[in-house]
Amino acid sequence: MSKRHLALVAAALLTTASLTACGDSGGSSEGEAKTLTYWASNQGASIEFDNQTLKPELDKFEQQTGIKVNVEVVPWSDLLNRLLAAATSGKGPDVVNIGNTWSASLQATGALIPFDDETLNAVGGKDRFVPAALAAAGAPGKPPAAVPLYSLAYALYYNKKMFSDAGITAPPATWEEVVEVGKKLTKGNQWGLALEAANPSENAHHAFTFGQQWGGEWFDSAGKPTFDTPQNIAAVKRYIDLMAVDKIVNPSNAEYAQNQSVADFANRKAGMLLWQAAGSNFKAQGMSPDEWGIAPVPFPATPPAGGKRINSMVAGINMAIFKHTENKDGALEFVKFMTSDAEQIILNRTYGSLPSVKPASADAAFQAPEQKVLGEVLGTTAAPLPQVAEESQFETLVGTAMKELFADAAGGKPVTEASVKEKLGVAQQKMGS
Repeated sequence: MSKRHLALVAAALLTTASLTACGDSGGSSEGEAKTLTYWASNQGASIEFDNQTLKPELDKFEQQTGIKVNVEVVPWSDLLNRLLAAATSGKGPDVVNIGNTWSASLQATGALIPFDDETLNAVGGKDRFVPAALAAAGAPGKPPAAVPLYSLAYALYYNKKMFSDAGITAPPATWEEVVEVGKKLTKGNQWGLALEAANPSENAHHAFTFGQQWGGEWFDSAGKPTFDTPQNIAAVKRYIDLMAVDKIVNPSNAEYAQNQSVADFANRKAGMLLWQAAGSNFKAQGMSPDEWGIAPVPFPATPPAGGKRINSMVAGINMAIFKHTENKDGALEFVKFMTSDAEQIILNRTYGSLPSVKPASADAAFQAPEQKVLGEVLGTTAAPLPQVAEESQFETLVGTAMKELFADAAGGKPVTEASVKEKLGVAQQKMGS
């Protein structure tokens, strides 16, 4: 890819997002060579929870190395825009967490340090990392743009008492059963299913999975967008219809973008939730592990033509270093620390996610039912989102189109095949513009 093409990619990415100001949290300045700025993604029940989780580990790193880390936990709704702004401005943090689906897009800007063999060796070596997790760290055939930190997959969480009270004896395995169960659970202030319907990335993740199940693809073999195919239209409509037609999702979910769906489930306002490693979030909000169960994400009862047995994207959080850092050696030390066996066990145990390094995976903390289901999905029925430079544009544009469709549903406006096709068509037209 040429430098001009890279510049165009970066410009296109920025024009499709409403940029959030990066503030003045630049990299290490003179006189502060030992200080790093780190943007962490919001993994726990709240930003405060993440700060409490990370502080002792960052203090430990400072005691070991003398390097102070100033952390800011960035909400998912802001993270991509801020990363793109930092990538194009050359100003911002030293080390960042990125959604692994954004790896190829951010890699294409040229703003991240490549993890070639020498750089990987500086953080412990390529062979330490789980291969599937490392494969979702950049475009094929290029050095990874990041290294995996937390590994994840989607699952269906359900409230055991609500199920029992409604006479439901097993979690739903098909979308038809989700609707049937959801209607039994929806009454008064209680709803069948909670969704994060105003979060573009969350929407796009489900668009990908439903698209796979309905036989669709979001890019063709040449990397060109194919958003408004009949398969993708049917897949997106099936997801939106959980609110629009089936009415098992509270219309207020059309405004959820800050993990409120997790809070609703934890506070017994919804009986089911589609999420990645949510157990620690529930616990932090006072929900006992005995109250909920976990099962794989459902499939259609009768798979459409071309439908694939995929029920999750390969999810996870990667760690990257910006080239504009003034303390590359310190940044690599920090990445090495965060991906060490000890920290992988501590952090992934806290968040309920899966380690991204092989030695930590054998720890007893990751043999619990939740981690076993997530691990099985990740290893058998998950697929990576397209590792193309335009992937983050796909998330922003398709995810926002779905946000608008959910807003229509919440407002009582019919969501039809035609309206879905129109929204996806507009999103496709904006790609690369």
